[in-house]
Amino acid sequence: MGLLEHVEIAPLPPERYEAVITPEKVQDVQEAIETAQEVFAGRAIWNVNSTSAGGGVAEMLRSLLAYARGAGVDARWTVIKGNADFFEITKRIHNHLHSFIGDGGQLGDAERQKYEAALQPNVEEFLTAVNTERDIALLHDPQTAGMIPALKAAGVPVVWRCHVGIDNPDDLARTAWNFLRPYVVQADAYVFSRKTFVWEGLDEAKTYLIAPSIDAFSPKNREMDPDIVLAILAKAGLIKGNNFPKAIFLRQDGTPADVVHASEVYTEELPDEFTRLVLQVSRWDALKDPLGVIQGFADHIAPASDAHLMYAGPMTAAVSDDPEGLEVLNGAIALWRSLPDAIRRRVHLACLPMDDGEENAAMVNALQRKSTVVVQKSLAEGFGLTVAEAMWKARPVVASRIGGIQDQIEDGVTGILLDDASNLVAYGAAVVDLLSNPDKAERIGLGAMERVRDEFLGVRSLIQYVQLLSRIVAA
Repeated sequence: MGLLEHVEIAPLPPERYEAVITPEKVQDVQEAIETAQEVFAGRAIWNVNSTSAGGGVAEMLRSLLAYARGAGVDARWTVIKGNADFFEITKRIHNHLHSFIGDGGQLGDAERQKYEAALQPNVEEFLTAVNTERDIALLHDPQTAGMIPALKAAGVPVVWRCHVGIDNPDDLARTAWNFLRPYVVQADAYVFSRKTFVWEGLDEAKTYLIAPSIDAFSPKNREMDPDIVLAILAKAGLIKGNNFPKAIFLRQDGTPADVVHASEVYTEELPDEFTRLVLQVSRWDALKDPLGVIQGFADHIAPASDAHLMYAGPMTAAVSDDPEGLEVLNGAIALWRSLPDAIRRRVHLACLPMDDGEENAAMVNALQRKSTVVVQKSLAEGFGLTVAEAMWKARPVVASRIGGIQDQIEDGVTGILLDDASNLVAYGAAVVDLLSNPDKAERIGLGAMERVRDEFLGVRSLIQYVQLLSRIVAA
């Protein structure tokens, strides 16, 4: 068995988007499909990252590549493997790119040697699968950047996609840039989510901006009957009760499936179907600020409302490229246990099962649809796909004014932005205001849904990638 994981991707028809976009955008999609079929005939487009489950990058790849294949493009997905040292170093790079100290370790010559040594067998095996005269490699995030020199030396066109960044970089962020720069500058193009994320000194002619997007028809975002919402949450062990219909969700291809796995929930007593929920869905990552979300709720939301808090993340063992997840989860559990009894009963920490990625997505969908207010109180954020997901479901979102979140939310119109993510008083006041003013919450939620329809659905990303890769082929 080889080192690399080649992810199976079933094609999906991009025409399904005709039901939710304007006729003008339908025409744009059709033109992009025609271009792609002509330009990419006989070529494979290889997407490479470090995990097939957990996090927004994996979710986007699973969706976008399915529609690309449905449009007749040979889009492929390969996942590299790494050892403990490799993922410790790449997590450090990830943290530094957000100006976060993380484990406090170095990014020097010793780390570079370990990083390159872990990538070497991956790139060697990858080159045995690639047609170096025809194919294109689209590499994602710091874990894959070190593959660029070898692929370029073999004649493979390379695009490097950076999904993370920070608006106001400091010396810590520049340390990560300098570690990655020798690899990245060799790519034919680099893609960032927003202009402020682009590193200083990169070739502007090779720099492209493509914001992330969501799939309106994935198990995470498709319409869901309210009774099914409750049934899924009950079967997943996220609310109490059993007087619901069978917990069935629709997979990406439209076939029905049963929810069979349960979550691990740290709770005194589960909420019921009538409980108003304040929800944050995030990986167990210090940059998502689970401790601040919990403490702010306990101090400033619970005393002024009847709502409960649900913080939902993946089971940590399932996220292979994040070695800090268990430590962050344990910190959140310790804080939860320290809360006063009356508050602790209204706080629930859920680890969602990852045995079936589409089942997990359906659970998140149900949680977002059950919530009254959705929160994304990150300390740093590349884009924040969970924001777009909640907005698509017409939920009012309170989120930090950082990164791509501020591209999605127009403050007071399509959500509420927090100027200082560490200000728990302001966070609490914003959430309580929405809980106390349902008409305002509904207005903002509806505006949010329209914002996503206009700007953040997957067909926009597909069109932009066709444009970019067409230029790479023509160069």
